[in-house]
Amino acid sequence: MQKSVFEISKMDCPSEENLIRMKLDGISGIKNLDFDIPNRRLQVFHQGEVQEIEKSILDLNLGGKRLQTQETDQTDFSENTQQKKLLWSVLIINFLFFIIEMTTGFFSKSMGLVADSLDMLADSFVYGISLFAVGGSVLLKKKIARLAGIFQLILAIIGFGEVLRRFFSEEKMPDFTMMIIVSIFALIANGICLYLLQQSKSKQEAHMKASMIFTSNDVIINLGVILAALLVHWLNSNKPDLVIGSIVFILVVQGAIRILKLGK
Repeated sequence: MQKSVFEISKMDCPSEENLIRMKLDGISGIKNLDFDIPNRRLQVFHQGEVQEIEKSILDLNLGGKRLQTQETDQTDFSENTQQKKLLWSVLIINFLFFIIEMTTGFFSKSMGLVADSLDMLADSFVYGISLFAVGGSVLLKKKIARLAGIFQLILAIIGFGEVLRRFFSEEKMPDFTMMIIVSIFALIANGICLYLLQQSKSKQEAHMKASMIFTSNDVIINLGVILAALLVHWLNSNKPDLVIGSIVFILVVQGAIRILKLGK
């Protein structure tokens, strides 16, 4: 048994962990993956050469670098049997809020809510891709990843087009009250997801800390929409909503590109 240690500088949340798991799925020599998200480290326990594993990690462009490979006597790896159930729960919560924010964003004329809904959809894709095709072939998983990435990218491009249209045309002001209310509920939803992810890592303190620290990305987006809503009200302008919408759409595009790389 070999243990290879990788430093992955851009691995900052459970979504990247799932992307890496999917990328390495199908490499027969891998026996276990041990993630340390706070320190951006991954230990791969495997038999055989490490070159295929290293190439797969580098292909994700997450700043991966192999630090060392050495022999190990460890052969017994425990599995968290609750992980799949908890990931399903996180997926459902994210997808539910995608629908809620997309619907309320449409009726409230808020591009911030629409963009945040796509961020929720991106998280749903990451969890859904790995869970939907459990037991299926690697080829099937790659096809699902490719379709999900293309769909997400198309939605983001349409969103950018709508932002530009609203920027150069006269539009009704976004409903700042609805923006604030929905974003507060989205904050609560992210808190629930954080709790569930912590439960899945309940025996690994490092992972629990990682979930708490790096789920702040989603929280910052929610707070950004709330701030944009307040600025919309104070400035009597829809520009703050369009700015936050554009920022979140950029994040969605980055997520879509990562997912598409899994389909290669």
